[in-house]
Amino acid sequence: MAGKTKEMVESWSFLDTADSNFRPLVVIELAKGTKEETIEWFTKRIVDKKANGGAQLLIKPLVTENGVENIYLVGASHLRLLLGAEAVGLVKECSDNSMRTFTYSSRKTFKHYADDNHDFLTMAECQYIIKHELENLRARDEKMIPGYPQAKLYPGKSIVRRLLTSGILVQIFPLHDREELKKLSHRWYGQVKIGYQPLDDIRCYFGETIALYFGFLEYFTFALIPMAVIGIPYYVFAWEDYDKYVMFATFNLLWSTVILEVWKRMCAILTYRWGTLLMKRQFEEPRPGFHGVLGINPVTGREEPMYSSIKRQLRIYLVSLPFVCLCLYFSLYVMMIYFDLEQWALDYHKENESNFSSLMLYVPSIIYAVVIEIMNLIYRYAAEFLTSWENHRLESSYQNHLILKVLVFNFLNCFASLFYIAFVMFDMKLLRQSLATLLITSQILNQFAESLLPYWLQKRYNRRMRKRMCSTKTDMDLSLAEQVNMEKEMGTYLGTFDDYLELFLQFGYVSLFSCVYPLAAVFAVLNNITEIYSDALKMCRVYKRPFAEPTANIGVWQLAFETMSVISVVTNCILIGMSPEVDALFPDSKMDLVLTVALVEHLLLAIKFIMAFVIPDKPRDIQMKLAKLEFESLEALKQQQMQLAAESLKE
Repeated sequence: MAGKTKEMVESWSFLDTADSNFRPLVVIELAKGTKEETIEWFTKRIVDKKANGGAQLLIKPLVTENGVENIYLVGASHLRLLLGAEAVGLVKECSDNSMRTFTYSSRKTFKHYADDNHDFLTMAECQYIIKHELENLRARDEKMIPGYPQAKLYPGKSIVRRLLTSGILVQIFPLHDREELKKLSHRWYGQVKIGYQPLDDIRCYFGETIALYFGFLEYFTFALIPMAVIGIPYYVFAWEDYDKYVMFATFNLLWSTVILEVWKRMCAILTYRWGTLLMKRQFEEPRPGFHGVLGINPVTGREEPMYSSIKRQLRIYLVSLPFVCLCLYFSLYVMMIYFDLEQWALDYHKENESNFSSLMLYVPSIIYAVVIEIMNLIYRYAAEFLTSWENHRLESSYQNHLILKVLVFNFLNCFASLFYIAFVMFDMKLLRQSLATLLITSQILNQFAESLLPYWLQKRYNRRMRKRMCSTKTDMDLSLAEQVNMEKEMGTYLGTFDDYLELFLQFGYVSLFSCVYPLAAVFAVLNNITEIYSDALKMCRVYKRPFAEPTANIGVWQLAFETMSVISVVTNCILIGMSPEVDALFPDSKMDLVLTVALVEHLLLAIKFIMAFVIPDKPRDIQMKLAKLEFESLEALKQQQMQLAAESLKE
């Protein structure tokens, strides 16, 4: 270990920051009118050696026909990227087909490695390394951003974060590779065909997080097909006979458990192949937005910002929690207004009984569905602000708290009315109508807001840009300056949060009240097929290229889906118990009915948890490979300890 560290330090010290083969990977855009001393200080910190607190990267200004703008291109030498790959813990495939954490000292044991092979690291991995280094540029002795006394700095503060919040730094984004993007687009969405997505190609270009989302979307769509196929005859032949949905609901409960457990296995297969299953995540670097007084981390022994966990807990429980409760109360208040509108539409239909009045019965649900989407959007911004203000140290902790806030509100906002109709009003016809309207309306709104509208706006902007450049060039013919100017105006992809949230809510619509509306799975399949193509289109054509983010699973979303499946067991059992046929079995004692439903619900939950326990999260071959790697690591550690002991005895 000591020898490896010594070699890495020597490599850092001799690393040349000048590279004749400069390859632009990341774009930094500064605000117009940024002071020269600020630019000089920032660029110096980027190119300075690691020992001096710099990032040791390469940076060049973008030169256009109008001269030098405040846009800079960032790259790195091949050696710098290899050392960065070791620093971030990338896992690559070895010559013996095993997956191991990359180290510079053992670089020649990895498959496809050669000193002159600059494609050993994918472009996405190179951009991830550069992003990691830029985000970890932290203030040392500086008290302020040079040239901007109001932009205060203190030891440990993220320089990039301060530049962003001060408006000096406009944005940082990775460049597209136009040739590779064209190939990927053709394989991905350029042709309408029945087949699997090129997940490995998506991973190489966009990174593991986005590839895993599309893998889950594809898997979930295929998993919905049995539900859709079974649901169609139930809808056609037993529309008003809810008693016949008992078998359908039972199948749904088992289905929801099996698909989530099988997904864990598929996820393990994918992430092992991509190397992220082995990446060590327990010692995450502090997130860029984290601030505090510089101190020594007792675990790693390194300098980093420190912030009192007591202060954070006070912010969560005294501010964030009451705010979330207030929003939940407001959501319920809006729900009661919706029921008043439903009653008005029903009274109007009874008085008139015309085609128009029949259509009016659906208007309250449509209006309510639109209001739900607007409330979800507004609450999302508030939740992001509060979670950022809580000052979480790790990005994973930040994401978990944000997801929890948003899921609680979205669940209540989207499903509270359905629970109220089912278990308070006992109106199955209204429940079916409301479920269908909410599901279909939300899908249409999401498709429009997430894909169609951004694509139309981006296409309109591209036409204006081409006219301004007086050019009919294709994307492949654009110069570097034209490409950068085109991409910097594209929208920013904010991550997979909204995409997973949409699937989570869809899973709720399908599983919670399946015995009332079996066609929910059919609409979900149709929506997801178009979602695959529209999401692929927006990734390749609408948004700037996002930075790759390694991940080993879908994170807290797995728990969210599993929680939803547990809730679906309870709701479906109660709905079955409310059916006239089941109710007729207990004419004398309703308590017996309640106890029987509770018993069946507990049995189904027991079967569900037994299945979750019996089905392994990782396939057997991957378990063996992981165990072998762990054994080899322990043996290597023993050898190092024995060598150190032998050397100490010689002394």
